[in-house]
Amino acid sequence: MQLTIKKAHSINGNIAVPGDKSISHRAMMVGSLAEGETYVAGFLPAADCLSTMHCLESLGVKIDRLSETELKIHGVGLRGLKEPSDVLDTGNSGTTTRIMPGILSGQDLFAVITGDESIRRRPMARVVEPLRLMGAKILGRENGKYAPLAIKGTRLKGIKYDLPVASAQVKTSLLLAGLLAEGETAVTEPAKSRDHTERMLKLFGANLEIAGTTYKIKGGQELKAQEVDVPGDISSAAFFIVAALIIGGSSLTIENVGVNETRTGLLDALKAMGADVELLGYEEKSNEPRAAVKVSYSPLKLATIEGKIVPRIIDEIPIFAVAATQAEGKTTIKGARELRVKESDRIASLSAELKKMGADIEELGDGMIINGPTRLKGARVKSHGDHRIAMSLAIAALVADGETIIEDSGCVAISYPSFEKTLISVVKFQ
Repeated sequence: MQLTIKKAHSINGNIAVPGDKSISHRAMMVGSLAEGETYVAGFLPAADCLSTMHCLESLGVKIDRLSETELKIHGVGLRGLKEPSDVLDTGNSGTTTRIMPGILSGQDLFAVITGDESIRRRPMARVVEPLRLMGAKILGRENGKYAPLAIKGTRLKGIKYDLPVASAQVKTSLLLAGLLAEGETAVTEPAKSRDHTERMLKLFGANLEIAGTTYKIKGGQELKAQEVDVPGDISSAAFFIVAALIIGGSSLTIENVGVNETRTGLLDALKAMGADVELLGYEEKSNEPRAAVKVSYSPLKLATIEGKIVPRIIDEIPIFAVAATQAEGKTTIKGARELRVKESDRIASLSAELKKMGADIEELGDGMIINGPTRLKGARVKSHGDHRIAMSLAIAALVADGETIIEDSGCVAISYPSFEKTLISVVKFQ
């Protein structure tokens, strides 16, 4: 599958983006471990979230699809999961692959978990090693460094653990394992990563202590079913935010976007570059903040991305880099080595493909340097099987002269199946 895009004249209107991917995953996982029926509205019916759904169903959880974006989850309680009859396939979902071992390690079952070729290349030791310290019995390729992972559930014990890298996935896996463990589990991370798990555990009645970047949870707490309203995913909104900023004459409002402060690094970075971005109608539902994001075309200037903002912008760095190609001066991104082990090596993939379009990019070990503004030109580019690379290139194509063809664009369905339809609805092409 390939996507063909021509230069745009402007982007205007009002849109909504699909539900937040991170929250959709967690609503199903936590809802499955709760007592009672959990209702989820705004669920993201994309490939990654469906992988989590299918894994949970294989573990004996009944999940009713009330509509495409509404679920009813029949919780089985903290230790009620059943042994699956087959391997658990996580597809392309790193979230599923890293969080599920924390849940499975404390259950009375045996399970094997694996995913596609990309997942089998991604590092799993970061979650396997601390779980083993809790007593988990996990085997895997290269001593648990890579999937497939074989897990024999056992009795876990709480630990104190310092994460070497800020990771919401690993933090979540350990906190959920902590619910199943004896005693208290304390997890400390070097910088604050997204906190959807902490918010959701509190929503479901868990007593979770938070002091700075240390999180403490006691085992054996029962969770109570809730109604979860999932806001729109800011990582999906990011593509349209940047499009409106870099295409002259544009003005766009994106409704009901999740604006959790652990996820709004992109907005902060763009505002520092001179972006006209405004939040309207701020409110909280299901312990998650949301607002409409109004954005208009803005001349941008250089920025430096490093330090504590990196975990808050990590998924949006590909589309941020596109914005940087149109900004005045030298934009530097550092401390983002984690991009090397995403669905693709995003530093290498993005640098190579944007260079084909004429961008001035220098690849660094942990980031990149982008000189702008650059007049981009249409080209034949590759997604590298990475949904965020594909959509970032699509936005770059909107300001490129001529026609751009993005190969292997089907991967967009991993997080945003309706991306092309939404794009066509608001873009006026030249």
